[in-house]
Amino acid sequence: MTVQSPPSPLHPASTATSSPGTAFREPAADDFMLGGFTWRHAEPDPARPVVIINAATSVRCRHYSRFADYLFSHGFDVITYDYRGIGESRPASMRKLKASWSDWGSLDFEAMLQRAQREFPGQPIDVVGHSFGGCAAGLGASGQLIRRVVTVGAQFAYWRDYAPASRWRMLGKWHVVMPLLTAIYGYFPGKRLGWLEDTPAGVVRDWATPTAHYQRRPSGRHLARRDPALPFAKVKAQLLAISISDDPYGTVPAIERLLDYFTSSQRSHWRIEPGDIGEQEVGHFAFFRSHYQDRLWPIALAWLQHAALPTDAPGRLISGSH
Repeated sequence: MTVQSPPSPLHPASTATSSPGTAFREPAADDFMLGGFTWRHAEPDPARPVVIINAATSVRCRHYSRFADYLFSHGFDVITYDYRGIGESRPASMRKLKASWSDWGSLDFEAMLQRAQREFPGQPIDVVGHSFGGCAAGLGASGQLIRRVVTVGAQFAYWRDYAPASRWRMLGKWHVVMPLLTAIYGYFPGKRLGWLEDTPAGVVRDWATPTAHYQRRPSGRHLARRDPALPFAKVKAQLLAISISDDPYGTVPAIERLLDYFTSSQRSHWRIEPGDIGEQEVGHFAFFRSHYQDRLWPIALAWLQHAALPTDAPGRLISGSH
């Protein structure tokens, strides 16, 4: 759902009590092998939350490594992982891969929920979701396990929700060019174009389908046949949706559209202008860059720690309460 930036290298947190960023392999329910990294403190603590970070569409989990370092240094255990077809979870052949947005949520994210339960028994489970990663947070069958959620620019790419100034260019790029190239290659060769990671054809079909309803996306229809309400209602977490006003994907309608699916959650939407933090632009991607560690990351940290915003948080409340 976003243009891929060069991945950040793994970088140990300054206050780590063990070596963070340890690689792991984890099978999903269909035995597809997923790859990721764990930041684990040396001593177990049932009061210490473990945070699962859900990436944006076709963005490698390494992009979030410095943010994972930050959470680890503030007392959290952390799991990052790649969806099937991406980064550490890329198979030998992308053309043969059957994968969709719903697979990324109902199989891959669900596998991480199960891993968190097994590897960190008794610890609270929190989630950070970027872009589609916020949607994935609502697609796991074990969503009731989640205590708190922070999403950043989270939506599922309904084209009419794109920012008006960018809408037609984005429509052509993601809903015309991307499907056409996918039809030719059998997957979207995003990496060679410098747009994003190579992307499974099923994910492209979900993204490019022009509907405002997730359950009408190709893989969403599959989930809806089993459960018309979709799994979102299982999530009863305290949810903070962060959006940036110059994010052409994360407009207010786009953020609110996804929030409406989390019917059982306490939801708040916090919107930030670049000028609130002394910047001219931030966009869809920059939140997770270490440049914003002192200005934006404390907002997510405070929510994960206390389900509250810092008293000096830049921005304003769009919906919900805090």
